[in-house]
Amino acid sequence: GIQQGLQQGIQQGMQKMQKMQRLFIENLLKLRFGELDETLTSLIEPLIKLPPEESTRLLLQSSREELLKKLMKD
Repeated sequence: GIQQGLQQGIQQGMQKMQKMQRLFIENLLKLRFGELDETLTSLIEPLIKLPPEESTRLLLQSSREELLKKLMKD
């Protein structure tokens, strides 16, 4: 009943936040580096997993090579 509705609402809210965060990261990558190629696209998921402050700082301060080095080491 109510509990299930709450769970569903929370889940939908989290999914919306993730979509917004993905869009923000995609837009910042495009702004910094132009077109999103396969390599830059592969950085989106690792960036989403970081705290927003850290991902934003990395996106604004790091070169393409630095981003690749930091995020593709896994």
